[in-house]
Amino acid sequence: MTMHTRTLGNTGPQVSALGLGCMGMSALYGDADRAESIATVHAALEAGVTLLDTGDFYGMGHNELLIGEALRTAPAARREQALVSVKFGALRDPDGGWSGYDGRPAAVKNFAAYSLQRLGVDHIDVYRIARLDPCVPIEETVGAIAELIEKGHVRHVGLSEVGADTIRRAAATAPVSDLQIEYSLISRGIEDEILPTTRELGIGVTAYGVLSRGLISGHFTGDRQLAANDFRAMSPRFQGENLRHNLNLVEALRKIAEQKGAGVAQIAIAWVLSRGAQHNNDIVPLVGARTRERLAESLGALDVTLDAADLAAIEEAVPAGAAAGERYPAAQMAHLER
Repeated sequence: MTMHTRTLGNTGPQVSALGLGCMGMSALYGDADRAESIATVHAALEAGVTLLDTGDFYGMGHNELLIGEALRTAPAARREQALVSVKFGALRDPDGGWSGYDGRPAAVKNFAAYSLQRLGVDHIDVYRIARLDPCVPIEETVGAIAELIEKGHVRHVGLSEVGADTIRRAAATAPVSDLQIEYSLISRGIEDEILPTTRELGIGVTAYGVLSRGLISGHFTGDRQLAANDFRAMSPRFQGENLRHNLNLVEALRKIAEQKGAGVAQIAIAWVLSRGAQHNNDIVPLVGARTRERLAESLGALDVTLDAADLAAIEEAVPAGAAAGERYPAAQMAHLER
């Protein structure tokens, strides 16, 4: 395994070829083991992963506290190489409900103050609002992040799940390092307008959901019982006929993986890597591993080389638009720009 580095856009930091998405370590996919989560972060850092992604609303601060503990207990050299990306703005209530998004400048600075404390760091490497606040112009939100950069509390501006027009407006306000957005074999909506826009503007992409929340990992089965606190229990792609259809796509992908001597997850991650390979490696997949075993499997994607014939076979097995069901329930889809 070779962990190459790449730059998040023209103005972003150097990061590892894969990043670690830590959301699943805070119960959004069912209960997680804290000790194993921290061991997984340590294993990722030891393997050369530098980018750790979180959100201040993941477990209402639980995830940031967990990452803070993992960094504090990691060897100094590994701790110093870590770059933390934080999403903010989502409003929660004590029952775990969602109440919209807040992108007002005062709120941005307030969120940052608490994140710095929970993480135990003196700066956040990439800071981004999780979803666009429809009541606040993106220029005001990004402008507040730029002020945090001037004061040394943040290093780079990021964006998350926004459309091409918002990307342009944000980039005209302050340099934007990258856009975090869902991108996988079965979530390819960014290819029409968003990806061409980021490439035109020199903005990198950190791709989350590269295994579609485990759906195309090769490990999910149709009879799996999901916990009530597992997001997938209400995700359209994991329901009834949609799930059966989508798992058939996975089986088609499995045949290709077996021919390559790789796992399904590794093929899916390698495919995302391949989409940025001809564009200055401008796409960094975030792998959502919650255990060291799953992390090791995901890192194995770096050893998978997909040639033109492989890519054609994958395209035939899982063509664009092949998935059944939206990637979020309708209420959450309403907050996404496309």
